[in-house]
Amino acid sequence: MCPMTPHALLAFGQVRLFDKALLLQLVMAYKGCQVILPSTLSKGIERAIYFMKNHYSVIVIGAGSVGMAAGYYLSKNGIDTLLLDAFDPPHGKGSHHGETRLIRHATAEGGHYVELALKAQELWNQLEKETNKTLFIPTGVLMVGECYSSFIDETLKSAKEYSLPLETLHAAEIQKRWPGFSIPDHFVGYFEPSSGTLLNEECIRAFRQEGLKRNITLQTNTKVNSIDFVSSGAIVKTEENTYYADQVIICAGAWTGKVLSSLGLPLEPVRKTFGWFESNDSVFQYPMLPCFYFSLKDERYYGFPDINGSGVKVGRNDSERKIDPDLMSQDFNKYPSDEGDLRSFLERFLPGAAGKLKQGKACMITKTPDMDFIVDHHPKFPHVKIAGGFSGHGFKYSSVLGKILSQLVIDGHTEYDISKFSISRPALAIV
Repeated sequence: MCPMTPHALLAFGQVRLFDKALLLQLVMAYKGCQVILPSTLSKGIERAIYFMKNHYSVIVIGAGSVGMAAGYYLSKNGIDTLLLDAFDPPHGKGSHHGETRLIRHATAEGGHYVELALKAQELWNQLEKETNKTLFIPTGVLMVGECYSSFIDETLKSAKEYSLPLETLHAAEIQKRWPGFSIPDHFVGYFEPSSGTLLNEECIRAFRQEGLKRNITLQTNTKVNSIDFVSSGAIVKTEENTYYADQVIICAGAWTGKVLSSLGLPLEPVRKTFGWFESNDSVFQYPMLPCFYFSLKDERYYGFPDINGSGVKVGRNDSERKIDPDLMSQDFNKYPSDEGDLRSFLERFLPGAAGKLKQGKACMITKTPDMDFIVDHHPKFPHVKIAGGFSGHGFKYSSVLGKILSQLVIDGHTEYDISKFSISRPALAIV
Protein backbone atom coordinates (compact mmCIF):
# COMPACT_ATOMS: atom_id res chain seq x y z
CA MET A 1 0.00 0.00 0.00
CA CYS A 2 1.22 3.52 -0.75
CA PRO A 3 2.66 5.14 2.40
CA MET A 4 1.70 8.67 1.31
CA THR A 5 -0.75 10.19 3.78
CA PRO A 6 -2.62 13.41 2.95
CA HIS A 7 -0.15 15.30 5.15
CA ALA A 8 2.79 13.70 3.36
CA LEU A 9 1.24 14.55 0.02
CA LEU A 10 0.75 18.14 1.05
CA ALA A 11 4.36 18.42 2.23
CA PHE A 12 5.51 16.80 -0.98
CA GLY A 13 3.49 19.16 -3.14
CA GLN A 14 4.74 22.27 -1.41
CA VAL A 15 8.43 21.60 -2.08
CA ARG A 16 9.84 24.58 -3.93
CA LEU A 17 10.82 23.59 -7.46
CA PHE A 18 14.27 25.15 -7.25
CA ASP A 19 15.16 22.99 -4.23
CA LYS A 20 16.30 20.24 -6.60
CA ALA A 21 18.11 17.97 -4.17
CA LEU A 22 15.22 17.79 -1.70
CA LEU A 23 12.66 17.37 -4.47
CA LEU A 24 14.66 14.53 -6.00
CA GLN A 25 14.94 12.77 -2.64
CA LEU A 26 11.17 12.98 -2.20
CA VAL A 27 10.52 11.76 -5.72
CA MET A 28 12.77 8.77 -5.11
CA ALA A 29 11.26 8.07 -1.70
CA TYR A 30 7.70 7.95 -3.00
CA LYS A 31 8.27 6.59 -6.49
CA GLY A 32 5.71 4.02 -7.54
CA CYS A 33 2.81 5.30 -5.43
CA GLN A 34 -0.53 5.43 -7.17
CA VAL A 35 -2.61 8.24 -5.73
CA ILE A 36 -5.97 9.65 -6.81
CA LEU A 37 -5.82 13.37 -6.12
CA PRO A 38 -8.85 15.55 -5.35
CA SER A 39 -9.15 18.47 -7.74
CA THR A 40 -8.69 20.88 -4.90
CA LEU A 41 -5.10 19.88 -4.20
CA SER A 42 -2.44 22.43 -5.01
CA LYS A 43 -0.52 22.73 -8.25
CA GLY A 44 2.57 21.79 -6.30
CA ILE A 45 1.24 18.28 -5.69
CA GLU A 46 0.30 17.90 -9.35
CA ARG A 47 3.79 18.94 -10.34
CA ALA A 48 5.28 16.52 -7.85
CA ILE A 49 3.30 13.66 -9.35
CA TYR A 50 4.55 14.74 -12.79
CA PHE A 51 8.10 14.47 -11.53
CA MET A 52 7.36 11.02 -10.13
CA LYS A 53 6.17 9.86 -13.53
CA ASN A 54 9.39 11.13 -15.10
CA HIS A 55 11.70 9.31 -12.72
CA TYR A 56 13.80 6.31 -13.76
CA SER A 57 16.25 4.13 -11.96
CA VAL A 58 18.75 4.76 -14.77
CA ILE A 59 19.01 7.30 -17.56
CA VAL A 60 21.46 6.58 -20.39
CA ILE A 61 22.72 9.62 -22.28
CA GLY A 62 23.61 8.45 -25.78
CA ALA A 63 22.02 5.34 -27.29
CA GLY A 64 24.71 4.39 -29.79
CA SER A 65 26.62 1.13 -29.68
CA VAL A 66 27.58 1.12 -25.98
CA GLY A 67 24.51 2.99 -24.73
CA MET A 68 22.07 0.72 -26.54
CA ALA A 69 23.94 -2.33 -25.23
CA ALA A 70 23.82 -0.98 -21.68
CA GLY A 71 20.07 -0.42 -22.00
CA TYR A 72 19.62 -3.98 -23.22
CA TYR A 73 21.51 -5.54 -20.30
CA LEU A 74 19.77 -3.30 -17.78
CA SER A 75 16.42 -4.34 -19.25
CA LYS A 76 17.36 -8.01 -18.88
CA ASN A 77 17.73 -7.32 -15.16
CA GLY A 78 14.37 -5.58 -14.91
CA ILE A 79 15.83 -2.09 -14.34
CA ASP A 80 13.54 0.72 -15.50
CA THR A 81 15.74 2.61 -17.91
CA LEU A 82 15.38 5.65 -20.14
CA LEU A 83 17.68 6.05 -23.13
CA LEU A 84 18.05 9.52 -24.65
CA ASP A 85 19.69 10.12 -28.02
CA ALA A 86 19.97 13.27 -30.10
CA PHE A 87 19.40 11.19 -33.25
CA ASP A 88 17.70 7.89 -34.13
CA PRO A 89 20.21 5.04 -33.77
CA PRO A 90 21.61 3.45 -35.78
CA HIS A 91 22.41 6.67 -37.64
CA GLY A 92 25.20 8.30 -39.63
CA LYS A 93 25.98 11.13 -37.23
CA GLY A 94 28.55 9.46 -35.01
CA SER A 95 30.88 6.47 -34.89
CA HIS A 96 28.78 3.36 -35.43
CA HIS A 97 27.62 3.51 -39.08
CA GLY A 98 29.18 2.02 -42.19
CA GLU A 99 27.67 -1.50 -42.25
CA THR A 100 30.69 -3.46 -40.97
CA ARG A 101 33.32 -3.50 -38.22
CA LEU A 102 36.27 -5.80 -37.61
CA ILE A 103 36.46 -7.96 -34.53
CA ARG A 104 39.94 -9.33 -33.88
CA HIS A 105 40.70 -11.38 -30.79
CA ALA A 106 44.50 -11.22 -30.98
CA THR A 107 44.81 -7.49 -30.44
CA ALA A 108 47.86 -5.25 -30.33
CA GLU A 109 46.52 -3.11 -27.47
CA GLY A 110 47.29 -5.50 -24.61
CA GLY A 111 45.99 -8.56 -22.80
CA HIS A 112 43.12 -6.77 -21.07
CA TYR A 113 41.64 -6.07 -24.51
CA VAL A 114 42.03 -9.72 -25.54
CA GLU A 115 39.93 -10.83 -22.58
CA LEU A 116 37.25 -8.28 -23.44
CA ALA A 117 37.28 -9.23 -27.13
CA LEU A 118 36.73 -12.90 -26.34
CA LYS A 119 33.86 -12.09 -23.99
CA ALA A 120 32.40 -9.64 -26.50
CA GLN A 121 32.44 -12.35 -29.17
CA GLU A 122 30.59 -14.69 -26.82
CA LEU A 123 27.95 -12.03 -26.17
CA TRP A 124 27.54 -11.25 -29.88
CA ASN A 125 26.96 -14.95 -30.51
CA GLN A 126 24.35 -15.03 -27.75
CA LEU A 127 22.58 -12.00 -29.22
CA GLU A 128 22.51 -13.70 -32.62
CA LYS A 129 20.78 -16.72 -31.15
CA GLU A 130 18.32 -14.59 -29.19
CA THR A 131 17.29 -12.52 -32.22
CA ASN A 132 17.78 -15.15 -34.93
CA LYS A 133 19.62 -12.49 -36.96
CA THR A 134 23.04 -12.59 -38.60
CA LEU A 135 25.26 -10.20 -36.67
CA PHE A 136 28.67 -11.81 -37.16
CA ILE A 137 30.25 -13.18 -40.36
CA PRO A 138 33.24 -15.50 -39.77
CA THR A 139 35.39 -14.08 -42.54
CA GLY A 140 38.59 -14.45 -40.52
CA VAL A 141 41.05 -11.56 -40.44
CA LEU A 142 44.40 -11.49 -42.27
CA MET A 143 46.94 -9.12 -40.75
CA VAL A 144 49.79 -8.16 -43.06
CA GLY A 145 52.90 -6.12 -42.43
CA GLU A 146 56.61 -5.74 -42.59
CA CYS A 147 58.54 -7.99 -40.27
CA TYR A 148 59.64 -5.24 -37.89
CA SER A 149 56.15 -3.88 -37.18
CA SER A 150 55.56 -3.25 -33.46
CA PHE A 151 51.83 -3.64 -34.11
CA ILE A 152 52.41 -7.16 -35.39
CA ASP A 153 54.80 -7.96 -32.55
CA GLU A 154 52.17 -7.02 -29.96
CA THR A 155 49.52 -9.03 -31.78
CA LEU A 156 51.74 -12.11 -31.79
CA LYS A 157 52.41 -11.63 -28.09
CA SER A 158 48.66 -11.56 -27.35
CA ALA A 159 48.01 -14.64 -29.47
CA LYS A 160 50.73 -16.59 -27.68
CA GLU A 161 49.67 -15.50 -24.20
CA TYR A 162 46.03 -16.49 -24.77
CA SER A 163 46.65 -19.50 -27.05
CA LEU A 164 44.70 -17.94 -29.91
CA PRO A 165 44.77 -19.51 -33.39
CA LEU A 166 47.06 -17.43 -35.58
CA GLU A 167 48.53 -18.91 -38.75
CA THR A 168 51.79 -17.48 -40.12
CA LEU A 169 51.86 -17.00 -43.90
CA HIS A 170 54.59 -15.70 -46.21
CA ALA A 171 53.76 -13.46 -49.16
CA ALA A 172 53.59 -16.29 -51.71
CA GLU A 173 51.32 -18.34 -49.43
CA ILE A 174 48.95 -15.40 -48.99
CA GLN A 175 48.67 -14.85 -52.72
CA LYS A 176 48.14 -18.54 -53.39
CA ARG A 177 45.30 -18.79 -50.88
CA TRP A 178 43.74 -15.41 -51.72
CA PRO A 179 44.80 -14.41 -55.25
CA GLY A 180 43.18 -10.99 -54.92
CA PHE A 181 46.15 -9.80 -52.83
CA SER A 182 49.45 -8.52 -54.18
CA ILE A 183 52.00 -8.82 -51.37
CA PRO A 184 55.71 -7.80 -51.50
CA ASP A 185 58.11 -10.62 -50.72
CA HIS A 186 59.43 -9.05 -47.51
CA PHE A 187 55.94 -8.86 -45.98
CA VAL A 188 54.49 -11.51 -43.68
CA GLY A 189 50.89 -12.32 -42.80
CA TYR A 190 49.02 -13.76 -39.84
CA PHE A 191 45.55 -15.22 -40.29
CA GLU A 192 43.11 -15.47 -37.40
CA PRO A 193 40.24 -17.73 -38.56
CA SER A 194 38.03 -17.28 -35.50
CA SER A 195 37.60 -13.52 -35.94
CA GLY A 196 35.72 -11.64 -38.64
CA THR A 197 33.04 -9.07 -39.39
CA LEU A 198 30.35 -7.54 -37.21
CA LEU A 199 27.34 -6.05 -38.96
CA ASN A 200 27.42 -3.03 -36.70
CA GLU A 201 24.14 -1.36 -37.60
CA GLU A 202 22.31 -4.68 -37.31
CA CYS A 203 23.93 -5.18 -33.89
CA ILE A 204 22.50 -1.89 -32.65
CA ARG A 205 19.09 -2.70 -34.09
CA ALA A 206 19.17 -6.05 -32.29
CA PHE A 207 19.98 -4.45 -28.92
CA ARG A 208 17.28 -1.86 -29.53
CA GLN A 209 14.66 -4.43 -30.51
CA GLU A 210 15.30 -6.70 -27.54
CA GLY A 211 15.55 -3.82 -25.08
CA LEU A 212 12.21 -2.40 -26.20
CA LYS A 213 10.65 -5.85 -25.79
CA ARG A 214 11.70 -5.67 -22.15
CA ASN A 215 10.23 -2.19 -21.73
CA ILE A 216 13.19 0.14 -21.84
CA THR A 217 12.06 3.66 -22.75
CA LEU A 218 13.84 5.13 -25.77
CA GLN A 219 13.53 8.79 -26.67
CA THR A 220 15.12 9.47 -30.08
CA ASN A 221 15.81 12.83 -31.73
CA THR A 222 15.97 14.21 -28.21
CA LYS A 223 18.89 16.45 -27.36
CA VAL A 224 19.90 16.76 -23.72
CA ASN A 225 20.17 20.43 -22.79
CA SER A 226 21.52 20.03 -19.25
CA ILE A 227 22.34 17.51 -16.55
CA ASP A 228 22.39 18.52 -12.89
CA PHE A 229 24.10 16.02 -10.61
CA VAL A 230 22.99 15.87 -6.99
CA SER A 231 24.09 13.62 -4.16
CA SER A 232 21.19 11.22 -4.65
CA GLY A 233 20.70 11.23 -8.40
CA ALA A 234 20.49 13.52 -11.39
CA ILE A 235 18.12 15.89 -13.16
CA VAL A 236 18.20 15.70 -16.96
CA LYS A 237 16.53 18.36 -19.08
CA THR A 238 15.59 18.14 -22.75
CA GLU A 239 13.60 20.58 -24.89
CA GLU A 240 10.35 18.85 -23.99
CA ASN A 241 10.76 17.33 -20.53
CA THR A 242 12.66 17.11 -17.28
CA TYR A 243 13.67 13.63 -16.10
CA TYR A 244 15.01 12.33 -12.80
CA ALA A 245 17.22 9.32 -12.18
CA ASP A 246 18.92 7.45 -9.36
CA GLN A 247 21.88 6.73 -11.65
CA VAL A 248 23.12 8.01 -15.00
CA ILE A 249 25.29 6.47 -17.71
CA ILE A 250 26.98 8.94 -20.03
CA CYS A 251 28.20 7.45 -23.30
CA ALA A 252 27.59 10.28 -25.73
CA GLY A 253 30.36 9.44 -28.19
CA ALA A 254 32.01 12.52 -29.67
CA TRP A 255 29.81 14.70 -27.45
CA THR A 256 31.02 13.12 -24.19
CA GLY A 257 33.57 15.88 -23.63
CA LYS A 258 30.90 18.55 -24.09
CA VAL A 259 28.41 16.82 -21.81
CA LEU A 260 31.11 16.53 -19.14
CA SER A 261 32.81 19.85 -19.85
CA SER A 262 33.34 20.56 -16.15
CA LEU A 263 35.76 17.62 -15.94
CA GLY A 264 38.02 18.90 -18.69
CA LEU A 265 38.56 15.42 -20.12
CA PRO A 266 41.21 15.37 -22.88
CA LEU A 267 38.87 13.87 -25.45
CA GLU A 268 39.52 14.68 -29.10
CA PRO A 269 36.84 14.00 -31.74
CA VAL A 270 38.35 13.39 -35.17
CA ARG A 271 36.98 12.75 -38.63
CA LYS A 272 37.67 9.44 -40.39
CA THR A 273 36.69 8.21 -43.84
CA PHE A 274 36.14 4.89 -45.61
CA GLY A 275 34.82 3.80 -48.98
CA TRP A 276 33.47 0.92 -51.05
CA PHE A 277 34.98 0.11 -54.45
CA GLU A 278 33.64 -1.91 -57.34
CA SER A 279 35.20 -5.33 -57.89
CA ASN A 280 33.84 -7.64 -60.56
CA ASP A 281 36.08 -10.60 -59.77
CA SER A 282 34.76 -13.25 -57.39
CA VAL A 283 38.14 -13.43 -55.63
CA PHE A 284 37.18 -10.22 -53.80
CA GLN A 285 33.82 -11.51 -52.62
CA TYR A 286 33.05 -13.25 -49.35
CA PRO A 287 33.92 -16.05 -48.65
CA MET A 288 36.78 -15.92 -51.18
CA LEU A 289 38.46 -12.97 -49.43
CA PRO A 290 38.92 -12.44 -45.67
CA CYS A 291 38.87 -9.17 -43.78
CA PHE A 292 42.30 -7.61 -43.63
CA TYR A 293 44.47 -5.23 -41.65
CA PHE A 294 47.74 -3.85 -43.10
CA SER A 295 50.35 -2.38 -40.78
CA LEU A 296 52.79 -0.50 -43.02
CA LYS A 297 55.80 1.58 -42.06
CA ASP A 298 53.89 4.86 -41.84
CA GLU A 299 50.30 3.86 -42.55
CA ARG A 300 47.61 1.45 -41.41
CA TYR A 301 44.64 0.28 -43.44
CA TYR A 302 41.78 -2.12 -42.82
CA GLY A 303 39.16 -3.60 -45.08
CA PHE A 304 36.39 -6.08 -45.85
CA PRO A 305 35.52 -8.35 -48.75
CA ASP A 306 32.63 -7.58 -51.04
CA ILE A 307 29.64 -8.77 -49.01
CA ASN A 308 26.38 -9.13 -50.94
CA GLY A 309 27.53 -6.85 -53.74
CA SER A 310 28.44 -3.89 -51.56
CA GLY A 311 31.97 -3.65 -52.96
CA VAL A 312 35.34 -3.98 -51.24
CA LYS A 313 35.38 -1.65 -48.24
CA VAL A 314 38.62 -0.04 -47.11
CA GLY A 315 39.56 2.64 -44.59
CA ARG A 316 42.73 4.26 -43.36
CA ASN A 317 43.18 3.86 -39.62
CA ASP A 318 45.88 6.45 -38.96
CA SER A 319 44.68 9.48 -40.93
CA GLU A 320 42.30 11.95 -39.32
CA ARG A 321 41.22 15.57 -38.98
CA LYS A 322 40.01 17.31 -35.83
CA ILE A 323 36.31 18.05 -35.86
CA ASP A 324 33.62 19.73 -33.79
CA PRO A 325 30.92 17.04 -33.57
CA ASP A 326 28.20 19.67 -33.92
CA LEU A 327 29.65 20.63 -37.31
CA MET A 328 30.25 17.10 -38.61
CA SER A 329 28.62 16.23 -41.94
CA GLN A 330 28.71 13.51 -44.57
CA ASP A 331 31.33 15.26 -46.68
CA PHE A 332 33.38 12.40 -48.11
CA ASN A 333 35.74 13.69 -50.82
CA LYS A 334 35.91 17.11 -49.24
CA TYR A 335 39.66 16.41 -49.24
CA PRO A 336 41.56 14.68 -52.08
CA SER A 337 43.02 12.22 -49.60
CA ASP A 338 39.56 10.88 -48.68
CA GLU A 339 39.45 8.74 -51.79
CA GLY A 340 43.06 9.14 -52.83
CA ASP A 341 44.62 7.33 -49.85
CA LEU A 342 42.18 4.43 -50.15
CA ARG A 343 42.65 4.05 -53.88
CA SER A 344 46.43 4.21 -53.53
CA PHE A 345 46.34 1.38 -50.99
CA LEU A 346 44.10 -0.78 -53.20
CA GLU A 347 46.24 -0.21 -56.30
CA ARG A 348 49.26 -1.42 -54.35
CA PHE A 349 47.86 -4.42 -52.46
CA LEU A 350 44.47 -5.34 -54.04
CA PRO A 351 44.78 -3.91 -57.56
CA GLY A 352 41.77 -5.76 -58.92
CA ALA A 353 39.56 -4.07 -56.34
CA ALA A 354 40.59 -0.52 -57.24
CA GLY A 355 37.53 0.02 -59.39
CA LYS A 356 34.97 2.80 -59.38
CA LEU A 357 34.13 4.30 -56.00
CA LYS A 358 30.63 3.09 -55.17
CA GLN A 359 30.23 5.26 -52.08
CA GLY A 360 32.28 6.91 -49.37
CA LYS A 361 31.40 7.99 -45.86
CA ALA A 362 32.80 10.06 -43.03
CA CYS A 363 32.49 9.21 -39.36
CA MET A 364 33.87 10.39 -36.03
CA ILE A 365 35.96 8.69 -33.41
CA THR A 366 36.87 10.15 -30.03
CA LYS A 367 40.47 9.73 -28.94
CA THR A 368 42.10 9.73 -25.52
CA PRO A 369 45.81 10.64 -25.26
CA ASP A 370 46.81 7.00 -24.65
CA MET A 371 44.12 5.51 -26.95
CA ASP A 372 42.64 3.56 -24.02
CA PHE A 373 38.96 3.73 -23.10
CA ILE A 374 37.33 5.57 -20.22
CA VAL A 375 34.97 3.28 -18.28
CA ASP A 376 34.54 4.50 -14.72
CA HIS A 377 32.34 6.50 -12.38
CA HIS A 378 32.33 10.28 -12.12
CA PRO A 379 35.07 11.39 -9.70
CA LYS A 380 32.58 13.40 -7.60
CA PHE A 381 29.32 11.51 -8.17
CA PRO A 382 29.77 7.71 -8.05
CA HIS A 383 26.19 7.14 -9.21
CA VAL A 384 27.19 8.65 -12.58
CA LYS A 385 28.96 6.18 -14.90
CA ILE A 386 31.08 7.34 -17.84
CA ALA A 387 32.02 5.37 -20.96
CA GLY A 388 33.86 7.05 -23.81
CA GLY A 389 37.10 7.77 -25.59
CA PHE A 390 36.96 4.52 -27.56
CA SER A 391 39.66 5.83 -29.91
CA GLY A 392 38.53 4.03 -33.05
CA HIS A 393 38.64 0.48 -31.72
CA GLY A 394 35.59 0.35 -29.46
CA PHE A 395 32.71 -1.10 -31.45
CA LYS A 396 33.71 -4.74 -31.24
CA TYR A 397 33.74 -4.44 -27.44
CA SER A 398 30.37 -2.68 -27.17
CA SER A 399 28.49 -5.81 -26.17
CA VAL A 400 30.71 -6.49 -23.16
CA LEU A 401 31.01 -2.77 -22.35
CA GLY A 402 27.22 -2.58 -22.13
CA LYS A 403 27.24 -5.52 -19.75
CA ILE A 404 30.02 -3.94 -17.67
CA LEU A 405 28.04 -0.72 -17.31
CA SER A 406 24.94 -2.63 -16.24
CA GLN A 407 26.99 -4.41 -13.57
CA LEU A 408 28.45 -1.13 -12.31
CA VAL A 409 24.90 0.22 -11.98
CA ILE A 410 23.35 -2.84 -10.35
CA ASP A 411 26.23 -4.20 -8.25
CA GLY A 412 28.56 -1.23 -7.93
CA HIS A 413 31.38 -3.28 -9.46
CA THR A 414 32.07 -5.54 -12.43
CA GLU A 415 33.60 -8.98 -12.87
CA TYR A 416 35.91 -7.61 -15.60
CA ASP A 417 39.21 -5.84 -15.10
CA ILE A 418 38.65 -2.22 -16.14
CA SER A 419 41.46 -0.71 -14.07
CA LYS A 420 43.27 0.43 -17.22
CA PHE A 421 40.21 2.49 -18.15
CA SER A 422 40.24 4.55 -14.95
CA ILE A 423 39.24 8.19 -15.28
CA SER A 424 41.97 9.11 -12.79
CA ARG A 425 44.88 7.58 -14.71
CA PRO A 426 47.84 9.91 -15.35
CA ALA A 427 47.30 10.02 -19.12
CA LEU A 428 44.00 11.87 -18.61
CA ALA A 429 45.41 14.30 -16.03
CA ILE A 430 42.06 15.44 -14.64
CA VAL A 431 42.46 18.47 -12.42
